Amino acid sequence: MKDLLRQRVAVQDSLIKKLNNQIKLEAQASAAYLSMAAWCDQQSFDNSAKFFYAQSAEERTHMMKLFHYVSDMGGIAISPSIAASQNEFSSLKEVFEAALESEINVTESINQIVAECRKINDFATENFMQWYVKEQIEEEFVIRRILDYFELLGEDPKSLLMIDERINSVSYTQE
Repeated sequence: MKDLLRQRVAVQDSLIKKLNNQIKLEAQASAAYLSMAAWCDQQSFDNSAKFFYAQSAEERTHMMKLFHYVSDMGGIAISPSIAASQNEFSSLKEVFEAALESEINVTESINQIVAECRKINDFATENFMQWYVKEQIEEEFVIRRILDYFELLGEDPKSLLMIDERINSVSYTQE
């Protein structure tokens, strides 16, 4: 019985490592979105700037949710150091392409965590991660839809203004 009481970690070390890596990815995404918001602000893409400021805050929330989960499960959650984010872009389309690339990387990492959960029969962590799986569907959909506008409208100044005006109306409605 004493051995069970001393066991404080409910999640295997290999999975804790993956979760801490995900914490870092979420922190990096938050910082990247902040840089994107600043660039959009400087270019007078007001709605895009608001979108990326909100995305930055959301990614930090995702990071903190993971951070607390690792800690609550008895693991050591690591506060990540992150690399400098890209802060120069050649176009609004490039900003959204970089955002999509980031989201795809996050999705791939989440999928690897879920796969590891299944491999080691960690049903609690898999259940916890399902929220992230669903969230990534939405994240990628919204950015892909915005990128569709560039294909439909082009990138002349009037089209860019129209795209920026539509940013806040894009949503994923599959509930």
